[in-house]
Amino acid sequence: MKTEDLDTPVPLVDLAIVDANLKRMQDYCDEHGIALRPHIKTHKSVKLAERQLARGAKGITCQKLGEAEVMVDAGIEDILISYPLIGPIKARRLAALARRAKMSVAIDSRAALETVASAARMADADIGVLVEFDSGLGRTGVVTVAEALALAQKVTETPHLSFDGLMTYPASEASVAFVQEARDAFAAAGLAIPKVSGGGTPNAFRTHEFGVIDELRVGTYIYNDRMIMGVGHAGLEECALDVLVTVVSRPTPDRAIIDAGTKSLTSDPAGKGGPGYGLIRDYPDAVIERLTEEHGMVDLSASAKKPEIGERLRIIPNHVCPVSNLHDSIFVLENGGVSEWRVDARGMTR
Repeated sequence: MKTEDLDTPVPLVDLAIVDANLKRMQDYCDEHGIALRPHIKTHKSVKLAERQLARGAKGITCQKLGEAEVMVDAGIEDILISYPLIGPIKARRLAALARRAKMSVAIDSRAALETVASAARMADADIGVLVEFDSGLGRTGVVTVAEALALAQKVTETPHLSFDGLMTYPASEASVAFVQEARDAFAAAGLAIPKVSGGGTPNAFRTHEFGVIDELRVGTYIYNDRMIMGVGHAGLEECALDVLVTVVSRPTPDRAIIDAGTKSLTSDPAGKGGPGYGLIRDYPDAVIERLTEEHGMVDLSASAKKPEIGERLRIIPNHVCPVSNLHDSIFVLENGGVSEWRVDARGMTR
């Protein structure tokens, strides 16, 4: 199969770039003595997770139980759920996983702790627990060291649970002060912090500068995208996934319509990566200024050359993670050919 055989819109993945990105990150972690636990939410692919593990990753990270179920079914045995699980339904599903694989879970509340404890009891299996702290994102995570310590102490008192350390996203300068304060407070309470797990591709290659991160959870690095380009982590040559689209209309000299909208590209902005909803490789001055579900409106006014109806364009998405979740398959470019790989954990949001 060749790219010209593919209907559009469709995600294309250059496997040589993927492998180079994996090597770059693994080499960095190995050089600095940091364990790499990649986040599979970016690609949601068993084959790509196995590729990461083969290069030296120390397990994987999943955001949701559904992703973990897919990965455990494929034989992957060491998984961190980096998301708080709440309630008996989650507990039953976690218990089923804990019977089959080494599981750990991030918590930031007593309710989340009770869910994990319930799962461990049901499974009669050990589950690791990391206490998440907020390093400035304003999302999940405890906001004080006292809260972190109280949860960690409760974990150590709970049968079948082990306190595996602290976790945050993103790993940044803001993490350092919290971890330093936590080390003092935990030591005073007679409790060790086995590891600190940090995440985020944008700051990944600065992780060693922070001096407090033992484990790195990164996802986007496998593909990279326009947002990551905008923060200087990657260039065009390190972006492995493009969405191949077709120009279907040219209503005016300065406007083109492509057959990809929010259902193919997502509506996430690029931040510092530039205006619009993706970068068109052959027409970098064109701006995908607006998306509806199946239409992309492209402003060509600043572009010296302009595409014709029927022309196929390759677009670097603003944010590649949701793009993976919008397509059943990726089409992998390798050795001059194209092969279809299923996005195994697509739609696994529960």
